[in-house]
Amino acid sequence: MIFPAIDLSNGQSVRLYQGDYNKETVINSDPIAQAQQIQAAGLTHLHLVDLDGAKSGRPINLDIITALRQNTTLFIELGGGIRSLAQIQQYLSLGINRVIIGSAALTHPELVTEAVARFGAESIVVGVDGRQEQVATDGWLTASSTTFSEIIQAMQTVGVMNFIVTDIERDGTLSGPNIALLSRLQQQFPETNIIASGGISTIKDIEDLQTAGIKDIIVGRALYDGDVTIPALKEVMK
Repeated sequence: MIFPAIDLSNGQSVRLYQGDYNKETVINSDPIAQAQQIQAAGLTHLHLVDLDGAKSGRPINLDIITALRQNTTLFIELGGGIRSLAQIQQYLSLGINRVIIGSAALTHPELVTEAVARFGAESIVVGVDGRQEQVATDGWLTASSTTFSEIIQAMQTVGVMNFIVTDIERDGTLSGPNIALLSRLQQQFPETNIIASGGISTIKDIEDLQTAGIKDIIVGRALYDGDVTIPALKEVMK
């Protein structure tokens, strides 16, 4: 499945370069209209991130997120500062299809255990983000010594099946995804679903990921100033 991405900052749709909040480009001042255009084009899924929430650890763009849910029928996965069962419950009650737990998977792994038990594995995704295969937290602002493999293995043991893997050094760069890393993780953890994120710039990148065994792919900047078009995405999904 292809997930077009909308990253929210101050109520607008933006893109960051390598996760740098000081290198922000506004994509669309009306994220709701942007999501409706995605739906009208025939795509069915949306990857949504509250960047302000990722930094603060609490919902910041809740009004926009609520409006996006109410004004589209897209399957929405949402991340950004989700660090409590109450936040997960709030978003799922709004009709968000599944939530992404990022930093909290490392700092409070018991939250993931409780979330999977209460809401089901289909409602929970763990975001594995970092540089040089070392996990980064707090909106990518803090580095850790935990490796991608270690966090996936730990989360798999408590029932997590879906993992969004982002190589921050590729994110927003249009330099191509880290196929070697993604493929290796999918082979290492064949019972999980490794979701590719970061660096995609062409349809060939998507085809190469599919060839490498990656089924779900998030496409961000490439849709707006790269070589990927929505008709081409629909074709590659067939």
